[in-house]
Amino acid sequence: MTAARVVPVLVLLGLAALVGTGVWLLSETPGTLVNEAPPLLGPAREPAGELIVVTVNEGDSAEEIGKKLEEADVIESGRLFRVLASLLGVSDAMAAGDYEFERKETALSAVQRISQGVTASLVVTIPEGLRSEEIGELLEERSVVAADGFLAALSESYVAPFQTRPGEDLEGFLFPATYGFSRSVTPHDAVRQMLDAFDQRYREEIRPLLPQAGGRSLRQVVTLASIVEREAVVPEERPTIASVFLNRLALGLPLQADPTVQYAVANDPAGVQQFGYWKEELTLADLALPSPYNTYVSVGLPPGPIANPGLDSILAALRPAETNFLFFVARPDGSHAFAETLEEHRQNVCALDPSRPEC
Repeated sequence: MTAARVVPVLVLLGLAALVGTGVWLLSETPGTLVNEAPPLLGPAREPAGELIVVTVNEGDSAEEIGKKLEEADVIESGRLFRVLASLLGVSDAMAAGDYEFERKETALSAVQRISQGVTASLVVTIPEGLRSEEIGELLEERSVVAADGFLAALSESYVAPFQTRPGEDLEGFLFPATYGFSRSVTPHDAVRQMLDAFDQRYREEIRPLLPQAGGRSLRQVVTLASIVEREAVVPEERPTIASVFLNRLALGLPLQADPTVQYAVANDPAGVQQFGYWKEELTLADLALPSPYNTYVSVGLPPGPIANPGLDSILAALRPAETNFLFFVARPDGSHAFAETLEEHRQNVCALDPSRPEC
């Protein structure tokens, strides 16, 4: 047989071996295409079911863990758990701990949680740029804690190294991340977890850069970062947007940031009911709203953060781009056109909307 013919034959033999291995795995796994309808692989289970705690000890194999989960009636197939752990390459990455599960958990979500060490049963992602009220509503929607209980807990006492004064407003310091919450979590516990997450980033990445903040306090940095978070759609623009606001602050110019007006408008419950927390179309009356958070009428930073920014926006506020930009206008795709002078800004505005009065 020539070399030219050997290669295709070897490839075919390899494929056959893979297929054979797959058939063996499936045939050895209860509830597969070879046997019966497969157990669910995706994260879809009935919420608020009976809570079951399964202990994963240090050194437990994926096979042993799968057996524990099956015996506890958490998943249908311990063998499927082992197979998925192998396919995902996490068989040797099972984290020890006491894991909360509900009955009929999916094998895939069980593998993901144990390989990531997420012991609590309620996994919730808090996006960047939400107000504390929005976080509370999200936690209530996901059956973690009641929204009003969460908001009440924000006024309770917490001690964290990043806080300059006890009892400070915690808006801005509820770190956006993916959390695992226990079924027995209290509103105080939920707030504590978010502050702990912020504290970790503070110690590792934020505090070392504070000396470069031009004398601004951590609270002022986070306040600026919260505005950047609400303005930025394109992640790469965060440092440039931060530079615009810092340049305006240096010249004593008002920031004229729409998100601060949106925040001020939403401090009125009637405004929230009518427009939501972030009113899209601001009116001239909105821009003239008397509020220390309205940066069209007040010079300088607002009294505090207007949302809870992510780490990238905080770092942008600490390490802004070096520019002379003083203006920007949003393009339809969410990116911005930046300008150093008012005339350049007018040209950018008119290029995007020739119908504007100033054009």
